[in-house]
Amino acid sequence: MPVEVDGVPHRSRSPPATLRPSRSGTHRAVIQFFHVGKRFPGGQVALDDVTFSLLAGGFAFLTGASGAGKTTLLRLIYRGDVPSTGRILVNGRNVASLPRGKIPYLRRTIGVVFQSFRLIERKTVFENVSYLPRLLGADRESQRRSALWALQRVGLAHRMSAFPQELSGGEQQRVAIARAIIARPDVLIADEPTGNLDPDLSWEIVRLFLEIHRQGTTVLVATHDRSMIERVGGRVLSLEAGRLGRDEEVPGSAPEALASPTSAPPAPEALALPVPPAPGTPASPAPPEEPRS
Repeated sequence: MPVEVDGVPHRSRSPPATLRPSRSGTHRAVIQFFHVGKRFPGGQVALDDVTFSLLAGGFAFLTGASGAGKTTLLRLIYRGDVPSTGRILVNGRNVASLPRGKIPYLRRTIGVVFQSFRLIERKTVFENVSYLPRLLGADRESQRRSALWALQRVGLAHRMSAFPQELSGGEQQRVAIARAIIARPDVLIADEPTGNLDPDLSWEIVRLFLEIHRQGTTVLVATHDRSMIERVGGRVLSLEAGRLGRDEEVPGSAPEALASPTSAPPAPEALALPVPPAPGTPASPAPPEEPRS
């Protein structure tokens, strides 16, 4: 007999993933995978029977060898692709069944950060970060305020006029994070965000993700860096050849890293983005493409 999980009918072959209390004190699941599979043309199986839930305000690492399916899983969350089998809910909405006109609204609730920074070389930091407000029709002053707010959170407000080639690798990744959080998304996902950085810069970027998490954002970071995971600790989802091999809590050597989130300071009203346009008008594009894994 079907059972209901968060009000969604679900015919389970095995019990649904346990919902762990988030550090924000709520049990609302933001991301839910139910027996998700993904098969590409030609028969390649990227994901097979993946089931898990990530709660509001939670932080988790997604790990696995190259080709284990990490990038594919993240793409499914923001509707960069659709599953072959199973169901994916983001904030209670079935991602695969969203009409095309509703996909941009989904993407405005999800910030995405990639290993490659994907900054536009001929644009300044301000222009790269303010892309979404500009696309939504915000005036110049609203764009400036939004970009300043996002860049302040990553410690780069003083570099608004710089071009990407004038920045270090760590600074470029922080600009990419500012671009991902400018719309104050519910969820921030990152695909190997420290893969091109040295250990010191990698820790700087991970600490930034942790700070964003402390302010209430749900964060999912894909990485193969086991030393980083062991340092931070917390929830770890391990993919093995497309299957979720382990879902566990790992003790970290820096337990203060996952301290309870602090209340995010309310954003000034002037920073609010314009009301989303009606379907069919220019809207949030899909995040830049990355090679599948």
